Amino acid sequence: MTSLFSDIFSADNLQLTEPMVNLIVSLAVNSLVTWIIVHFFYYPKGHRRDYYFTFILLSVSIFMLISLLLQGSSDMGIGAALGLFAIFGIIRYRTESVPIREMTYLFFLVALSVINGRFDSFTLVDQLVINAIFIGCVWLCENFLTNKSEGCKLVKYDNIDLIRPDRMDELKEDLEKRLGIKINRIEVGAVDFLTDMTMLRVFYHDPDKRIKSIDRMLKIPNP
Repeated sequence: MTSLFSDIFSADNLQLTEPMVNLIVSLAVNSLVTWIIVHFFYYPKGHRRDYYFTFILLSVSIFMLISLLLQGSSDMGIGAALGLFAIFGIIRYRTESVPIREMTYLFFLVALSVINGRFDSFTLVDQLVINAIFIGCVWLCENFLTNKSEGCKLVKYDNIDLIRPDRMDELKEDLEKRLGIKINRIEVGAVDFLTDMTMLRVFYHDPDKRIKSIDRMLKIPNP
């Protein structure tokens, strides 16, 4: 028994191997980059703590899956990555309709984790450069391809007479009075003539980000 314990807790068994050290370093890089992307780029606009949680854990899970189970088989790694994209694209978590922006970040972080999971193919400098490119792409898209001073609100509206194209000015005036915001444009969604209700996507000017909530209901619910 003493010999067994001495063999288990020998100096060789208590030392980290080089592959494990590389794994820990790569995991730290992947987790840090994922947190930067989620915390500084996604969350300031999305304000969804549930997706914050999902993105971080999904990134770690994908990284560990690729790095531990698929080492030494690049073909299997590529196949697994494509399979993950296909699965998420088909099921979309099934529990709720994932918004486009969140789905984009989901795919983006899956790709990032898959690449970082193949750390044996890159040096640490290569990995840092690749991750910097990912961060740079997100920064460019969030700062130059989106309107940071514009917010969006989905409204269940009760006066469908005003959704006609020739009465858009009246619709805008009525919504501005009710919501107390400066509206840029309005998109008309689902219309229910039986209950005289419609769903509107209202885009408004909000440079100071005073309104943090967003209604994500896309369809008129059943009574």
